[in-house]
Amino acid sequence: MSLRISFLFAALSAFLFVSCSPEHSKIVVAEYNNDKITMDEFEKAYAKNVGSLEAAVDDSFENYKNFADLYTNFKMKLEDAKSRGYQNDLALNQELLDYKKKVGSSYILEKHLVEPNIKDWYEKRKTEIRASHLMIRVDSTGEAAASKYAQSLLDSIKKGARFEDMVLKYSQDQFSKPKEGDIFYFTAGQLPYEFEDACYKIEKGKVYPEVVKTKFGYHIIKVTDKKPRVPKIKASHILISYMNPAGEVDTASAMLTMDSVLTELKANKDFGEVAMKYSDDTGTKEKGGDLGFFERRMMVQEFDEAVFNLEIGQISNVVKTNFGLHIIKATEKEAYPSFEQDRENLKNLLKRSRYPELYAELINNYKKEYNYSINDAAIQQMIGYNDSTVIGGDMNGANEIGNNTIFSFANHKETITDFYSRLKTDTEFSGKKFAEDLLKKGINKYSEEALIEEKALSLDKTDAQFADLMKDYQNGIFIFKLQEDEVWNRVSIDSVKLYNHYQKNMQKYYWQDRVGYTEIYAKKDSVIKHYYSLLKAGENFDSLAVKTERTQVKDKNGRYDLQVVGSTEFSKLVNNLNKVGDYTEPVPNPGGFSILRLDTKDSARLKTFEEAKPEVSGGFQEFESKRLENEYIDTLKKKYSPVINYDELRKAFKQNVN
Repeated sequence: MSLRISFLFAALSAFLFVSCSPEHSKIVVAEYNNDKITMDEFEKAYAKNVGSLEAAVDDSFENYKNFADLYTNFKMKLEDAKSRGYQNDLALNQELLDYKKKVGSSYILEKHLVEPNIKDWYEKRKTEIRASHLMIRVDSTGEAAASKYAQSLLDSIKKGARFEDMVLKYSQDQFSKPKEGDIFYFTAGQLPYEFEDACYKIEKGKVYPEVVKTKFGYHIIKVTDKKPRVPKIKASHILISYMNPAGEVDTASAMLTMDSVLTELKANKDFGEVAMKYSDDTGTKEKGGDLGFFERRMMVQEFDEAVFNLEIGQISNVVKTNFGLHIIKATEKEAYPSFEQDRENLKNLLKRSRYPELYAELINNYKKEYNYSINDAAIQQMIGYNDSTVIGGDMNGANEIGNNTIFSFANHKETITDFYSRLKTDTEFSGKKFAEDLLKKGINKYSEEALIEEKALSLDKTDAQFADLMKDYQNGIFIFKLQEDEVWNRVSIDSVKLYNHYQKNMQKYYWQDRVGYTEIYAKKDSVIKHYYSLLKAGENFDSLAVKTERTQVKDKNGRYDLQVVGSTEFSKLVNNLNKVGDYTEPVPNPGGFSILRLDTKDSARLKTFEEAKPEVSGGFQEFESKRLENEYIDTLKKKYSPVINYDELRKAFKQNVN
């Protein structure tokens, strides 16, 4: 089926819609039988074919004409397929159904789950937020008690209690508690979604009006800052360590050294030169202190806060961290990427964080929509008949319980037999004992796949883009079958036809200059020199070639078959030798050294029929296919009498030019 799929339009997944006025859109580009190709249809098809509306607008009239010919032929073929009843062909319809389920499942996950969420994140990530929180963990008192306690604290804040005071008194996040709950700056995709979502919904200085639950506990959240995000910043720094050469903490000495740094910088000395002279950061010192690009939260907070407040070229005041004293210079800021530039990064972020939750939510919605149910009694029947046995062989009790339903939805009923036939061939389950948890895991896996496929079957009724995709695929399989019936299956090959084709086209089949040679290869210079001295003393070349250390040709005793001169460096070297039997001096090559002997020279010549037979066969098939294709098109033209209004094509895409 891959051949059939690849035969379809190259831009099958490109969905471009060309805007044009009613009058322009109704211009008739071509007519055949009783059908018309309007300008609207032509422009959409052409834009899809070339990959974009921009490329279509800029294209030439000649290309429009060529495409009009091809597209009219395409439409006549579809009309012919219809007249042959392909739309009622059971095999083709089953193929279309299988494709709809397979591609539709991927489409749903990509377009209905991933795409909307990464677009939401893309917009949110234009802003960075600083927030503080008061957190109550779920302890031995349980979920309900923790939730109630957090709500009582939020009620107190709403009544006027100061948020920061409540944090210092009640928060159970020991990391942020001493900082009045501050968790510093973040953007979407870095913290639990529930926490982030609440922060993006409120203004700076506000406390979120509800308690927020995450996997860490219950949170009362206050947003303390919101501002446009700088995705990455590039900076250089000069670090003066607190540690002196003796390995002792000496802050006074560090301050004196920093005074010298500041003096030189104030005298307009180059920052990089000063860094190379004074900095204790061995990783960046030789690069003038250059740290490269980095994101928020990649550096310690004091450093991070200072550098992201700098403008390009600005130098900071002295910044104190656990590492010592820093002077920082911002050198570049990365612009916010376009959605397409950031797409893969956003998808990876989503799949590492929210994807499982979003997927589960999607499946639950489908379960409700299709009245999904599991037959727990059937699970117990499987376990009862197969206690202490492993999945993989014949299932005990198959005759008694095999037809019982184990899960169902919509019009689908999965029997125990059908379920077990998949289970026993699945490496995730085969070889393991029958157990309730394992069987339910298998049911979830297969039912989730089936639910998404069920949704895919009706997706073309609600999603215009998917409907277009399915229509394109249906057209593609019809065209493919026509090509099979009218062209490919009618190509007849025999030796007489091939030889006649060779005789007519023999100038196409020729050899370039070629050489064959043998190599003595050694990894060490001393070994190859020793071999060379033996050759000079009269040693037989082949007796040394059998010792070659190149594994790829060791079984051929170092011999290489004929190669086109110039295709490799070795072929060039050997071709420069005067006569067969001559050999080169030792020549270096990656990983070792070689001596090469010329074995044969084959000058450029025409190929014999036997030598050219594979190429002749391919060429003949191509020739015959084109001939049969042209015959078929001529038949369609006689049947449908197409007329193409080439002059109208001069108006193509003119509505799209400003």
